[in-house]
Amino acid sequence: MVADRFTLTFTAQAEHIDVMGHVNNAVWVQWMEAMATAHWEAVAPPEHQAVWAWVVTRHEIDYRGNIREGESVTGETWIPEGPQGARFDRCVAFRNAAGKVIISARTTWALIEIASGRLHRIPPEVAAPFAPASD
Repeated sequence: MVADRFTLTFTAQAEHIDVMGHVNNAVWVQWMEAMATAHWEAVAPPEHQAVWAWVVTRHEIDYRGNIREGESVTGETWIPEGPQGARFDRCVAFRNAAGKVIISARTTWALIEIASGRLHRIPPEVAAPFAPASD
């Protein structure tokens, strides 16, 4: 199974709102992590989930808009290229109700072997379900 793209919807609650009246920057990061985790849990076989975990090593985020309490966004995430050693990049886009991308990001994640807590080169069978669909 290839899970080229994965989506989730988020609705801004009172606790997500900052003094400017919109979703706080830290909440966008939490939502990115929630999407990455949900994508892994939805696609990776249980035997991979029992052995491996992911940690973020970098976030690069562009803010082009925001939402207020009660408004929703659709978040979409995908893996644009194959892994590089223990790491791969993940792209994220959040679209508002009008379909406009208001937040975009590129994040880098590293594979950890749960038993040892150490970085591990991403095995091909772990990367395969997240590979972009070929044309």
